[in-house]
Amino acid sequence: MTFLQSYVRVIDRMNRWIGRVVMYGIFVMMAILLWSSISKTFFLPSLWTLEMAQFAMVSYYILGGPYSIQMGSNVRMDLLYGEWSDRKKARTDAVTVLFLIFYLGVLLYGGYDSLSYSLQYGERSPTAWRPYLWPIKSIMMLGIFLMLLQALSELAKDILRLKGHDYPREAN
Repeated sequence: MTFLQSYVRVIDRMNRWIGRVVMYGIFVMMAILLWSSISKTFFLPSLWTLEMAQFAMVSYYILGGPYSIQMGSNVRMDLLYGEWSDRKKARTDAVTVLFLIFYLGVLLYGGYDSLSYSLQYGERSPTAWRPYLWPIKSIMMLGIFLMLLQALSELAKDILRLKGHDYPREAN
């Protein structure tokens, strides 16, 4: 149990820190889109702004996902769940998180193939700007990996709850 508690503490702390830093990425995206509007209005339109905003949004979304799960901000169908005891919630969450872990494992496997292809062949976007795609694919792989670690942390929390340890449902 001490291993599970240590794992949860380390992963939650790391994903909380990353999530708190990444949440300011919305300002990066806003600055890119503001520059896009200004350049289209007063100067020549920039070729890079739309795609760079998309890359910023992907980074914001995928790196903020583990923090969102940690905070309990994910959407849950609450028809019955809200009335259940903490033990029944932990049992249900322990089963359903296994599906998430499987899904993230498949994504990680496919993402690895895509990233290695991108690195091997110097894959570029088919747009006029033509940026290399390996940087955003690397960020996506990191985000999927962090999400997998957080899903395992959530499973560990559910196991700890089922074993009688009072582990908070949401991080503070």
